[in-house]
Amino acid sequence: MRALLVDRSAPGGLRLGTAPDPEPASHQALVRVTATSLNYGEVAFALDSVPDGTVLGWDAAGVVERAAADGSGPAVGTPVVTLMPAGAWAELRAVDTDVLGVAPAGADPGALATVPVAGATALRALHRLGPLLGRTVLVTGATGGVGRYTVQLARAAGAHVVASTGSPAENGDLLRRLGAHQVVATPKEAAGPVDGVVDLVGGPQLVEAYEILGEGGTLVAAGHSAGRGEDFPFGALFGDRSRHDRSVVTFFLPACTGLGRDLGWLAHRVAAGELDPGITWRGSWDGAAEAVDALLGGRLHGKAVLTVGS
Repeated sequence: MRALLVDRSAPGGLRLGTAPDPEPASHQALVRVTATSLNYGEVAFALDSVPDGTVLGWDAAGVVERAAADGSGPAVGTPVVTLMPAGAWAELRAVDTDVLGVAPAGADPGALATVPVAGATALRALHRLGPLLGRTVLVTGATGGVGRYTVQLARAAGAHVVASTGSPAENGDLLRRLGAHQVVATPKEAAGPVDGVVDLVGGPQLVEAYEILGEGGTLVAAGHSAGRGEDFPFGALFGDRSRHDRSVVTFFLPACTGLGRDLGWLAHRVAAGELDPGITWRGSWDGAAEAVDALLGGRLHGKAVLTVGS
């Protein structure tokens, strides 16, 4: 099969080549991939941590070419969205059936390919905050792929949404259109205490966001684009009348159960136009180097989508 292979001598660290067809286990379906989306983590970190010739990629949309031998999962010809630790940047992918989301027929594969990491991370992060109706939720790094989904889903769940972005003047209209009630440059600009935070930046912004977390509030640390540690000043973790029972939580998306259901639900919302997939770069996998360069250079907000194959 054709695939994008890690090659550190090539532009963007990737080149088109061939790789062996995957051999699915009994609990896996063989999926013909039609589109994939890039994530910052896989191009910033994974590309440098695997041998040349590796086929990476977390997110993919496609069609079931061979159903799982054990009878689980969807039938041949079913459109799906898929999430696995690798293998999305190829024409064929073996996928565990419990992380296959069934998608509507005729939906845009590029839009569906944005769902797995970005959409599922946003959904699971908001689940960790608990019921959102009438609560105030702060989203940091709101213009990225995960951030855009988080803003939309939090608004749909009835939250008052505060979106933090480095450029409110440039991104404010977009974020308000996605559902944000307030757009700020830093967490400390948010008015009053917040009930929950989905932090997609880490570093000093996480510390700042925790400072405005109200009593009983939860901060979900779901992104680390700052590349810096979290240094809490003395007293930041004290509890008092207004800061009682606050918590910071993390989660590892591939370890979550029930992801197939989440992926299917999100795929249907995207296909129906209820969620904006936030595609800001789209092209053939021949242009992967350009997309990787834009993503690593901070010039690409939202999602980059590659069409797989000819």
